[in-house]
Formats: sequence, structure tokens, C-alpha cells
Amino acid sequence: LKECIQNSLALPHCLFYGPPGTGKTTTALAIAYQLFGPLFFKKRILELNASDERGIKVVRNRIKNFAKKKLRENHIKEYSYPVPDYKIIILDEADALTQDSQFALRRIIEKYSNTTRFFLICNYISKINNAIISRCAKFRFKMIDKKIIFNCLKNIAEKENIKISKN
Repeated sequence: LKECIQNSLALPHCLFYGPPGTGKTTTALAIAYQLFGPLFFKKRILELNASDERGIKVVRNRIKNFAKKKLRENHIKEYSYPVPDYKIIILDEADALTQDSQFALRRIIEKYSNTTRFFLICNYISKINNAIISRCAKFRFKMIDKKIIFNCLKNIAEKENIKISKN
């Protein structure tokens, strides 16, 4: 992923899958921010939660309209973010999309892949249409061991001079 960010033109459509709480959405948002920075983030990113908005109307209207929207502004001199010539649609809980919605989404991905990258995030990859899966780079997220989380939080607390107990 770091290489994709450094060579922002090589960023593929991504499918992040795995259990809840493993950082899938945070990773997608962090990548988008590293590409566009604070100035272009809101203009170039559409984030939707498919469990709330999973109908075909949302796919055909909101997603398609954002994907086909023309990019107006380009990179600004002395701006330290790459700002590639595409937008990103982050579709959280994509495994909640209906089959009809997934079929429509596949066609949108195909049609607008020059101007839009899709980050699909789900818990269960088995609920995603194979045609969509084949168009994405797949990244499996696993649960983080509790010892690693504990040591990380302990390290942060020490650096921030915050006293915490083991509990």
C-alpha cells in the first residue's frame, strides 16, 4: 500500500476484508488523506456505508454521479500531497449490498476506473460478487493480538506522560 501511495497512479481498486475493528476503514481513509491532503480530501472522496445505503438507487445515483463528476482543480504548487487525477469512493460494509446493487456497481467500476478508484470494505468477502472481487486488489485484515495492542497503548501512554494501570 505504501508503494501504491508513493506511485499514486498505480493505486488499484481495493477490497479490504476481515473482522470488525481491524482498521479497514481507517486504512482506506488514511490512504485517501495521504493522497489528497486536507485541501482536496472532501472534494475527491465519497464515503458511504452500504449497510445504510445499499439499494440500487444509491448505486445508480450517488455513486455513479460522483464517479462521473469531472475533476476541476489540479495540483497546487508547493502542496505536499500528490493529488492524483482521480477520485476515491469508499464503500464501507459492501457485503450488505444487494446482488442488483453489486451488478450495477461492477458496471460503474468498469466504466469509470480511469477517473475513480473504489475501496470496498467488508467483513465477509464471500458476500461480494466474484466479478467485483476480480477487479480489486484484495487485502485481508486479521485481528490484532491483545499483547500487541497493550504494548502499543503502554508506549503511547509513556510518551504522553499519562499514568495508566495494567487494567
